[in-house]
Amino acid sequence: MSEVTVREATLADVDALVDMLVEVAGEGRWIGTEAPVDTERRRRRMAADVEAGDVVLLVAEAEGKPVGQLGLELARYGVADLGMLVAAGWRGRGVGTALLAEAVSRARAAGAHKIALQVWPHNAAAIALYERFGFRREGYLRRHYRRRSGELWDAVVMGLPLD
Repeated sequence: MSEVTVREATLADVDALVDMLVEVAGEGRWIGTEAPVDTERRRRRMAADVEAGDVVLLVAEAEGKPVGQLGLELARYGVADLGMLVAAGWRGRGVGTALLAEAVSRARAAGAHKIALQVWPHNAAAIALYERFGFRREGYLRRHYRRRSGELWDAVVMGLPLD
C-alpha cells in the first residue's frame, strides 16, 4: 500500500486536479459534476478557490501524483461545506480517510462549528467513511438533482458537529 500524504493545494496543482475531476465526472456516479466538464471555467474557479480565504482545497498524493481532492467552503455562519473525490484506482486505499482527517482538523482550526455535506445514497463506501468520522444523517433530499440524462437523483444530507 502506498503512503498517502495530504497538503493544501497550490496553483501548480490546478491542472492535475481539474483533470482528476474530469475523470471522476466521466464515471457519472460519484459526484454532482457531470461530463462534459467546462475545463477552462473549472480551472479559473479552482485557481480562485486556491487563493480564497474562505476555501480550503486539499490534495492527496501517492506515488508522486494527486489521487484525491477535498474542498471546504467556510461560511460566515460557522458551517464548512465539504466536497470530495478520489481517483478511480485509489478508492478503498485510505485516500478518503486521509483527506477527511485533515479536513476535520482544518475546519476546527478555522473556527467552524460543523461540517456539512451531501452524498448520493448509492455511494455506500462514502457514507460508511463519513459515519466512521462521526457524521450523522440529517436529512434526505428526494428527486432533488436533475442529471443530464433527465433522471432525478436523491441525496443524503450529513453533518458533523465540531463543538
